[in-house]
Amino acid sequence: MAKKQLDLKKVDHISVKENISADELVTNMGKSGVMGAGMVARAADIITDILNDKDCTVFLGAAGALVPGGMKDILIDVLSTGRVKVFVTTGAMLTHDLIEAIGYSHYQGSAKVDDAMLHKKGIDRMYDSYMHNNVYEGLEDFFMKNWDKLFNERMSIREFLHKLGSMVPEGKSSILRTCYEKKIDVFCPAIADSGIGLMVWGRIAGGKKVDVQAFDDLKDILDIAWTAKKSGFIYLGGGVPKNYIQQAMQFSKGASYGVQITMDRPEPGGSSGAELKEGISWGKLNEKARFTDVICDVTIALPLIWSAVKTRLKI
Repeated sequence: MAKKQLDLKKVDHISVKENISADELVTNMGKSGVMGAGMVARAADIITDILNDKDCTVFLGAAGALVPGGMKDILIDVLSTGRVKVFVTTGAMLTHDLIEAIGYSHYQGSAKVDDAMLHKKGIDRMYDSYMHNNVYEGLEDFFMKNWDKLFNERMSIREFLHKLGSMVPEGKSSILRTCYEKKIDVFCPAIADSGIGLMVWGRIAGGKKVDVQAFDDLKDILDIAWTAKKSGFIYLGGGVPKNYIQQAMQFSKGASYGVQITMDRPEPGGSSGAELKEGISWGKLNEKARFTDVICDVTIALPLIWSAVKTRLKI
């Protein structure tokens, strides 16, 4: 009896021509269809479909040093499409965004450096991205000036971040301001674990009062997931943002789409490195979902993927 032949597609070799566009390159990577090239191409295809599907509620999770890594404007671009309903991120991400919004910058440096020397010069290092430590003086001034407007009522973290976004001056390149203008729900469960958290705690230690209900946000994000007709998520890194969305997906029908870009490994069992298909066992991902894991540094994969998606969406 003849053995059944597998229906296999040939690996086509990637051809790079003069003046090739990012979309053409990603499409060629899809024709090879394997390894990292295949992952990037599948991610671009799925993200295009997520953003094109008007029935899909889109959740975006972002962790890591993406603002110091030069990814802020791409994140703003994604958020500015108006297709992202929920943005979950870290306190550090929002801190670095706010730092730039009030006039400071991050700088190119080197990882091969005397860190004791940097400390003496008042420079903080995030691998090879640098930041002057005096940004915290600017943050402190910002919170002192805006304190009474920020904390004049009981609120959730989401409501606090909405207020904070409204106080970023118009016209500034800012994630917080973009989310405020686009009415995107921003969740940051670990806001205390950040420079913003330190600023708030410093004022509390000085006798100021706040009434922020951290657990109220759970009701809001679970309600969004529960009532969504369909859901899809994009994870840039892992950590708290990924897990916060993942647990909300347990209260949905299971996500219909999923993309994650990560450098973390699955073997230790943590959420950051877990393969997306693991979520099927929890009901976080629909067993018929379209999804892919991209094992790559976000600062490499995201510009390439987003450039292709932006061309396809004509935005």
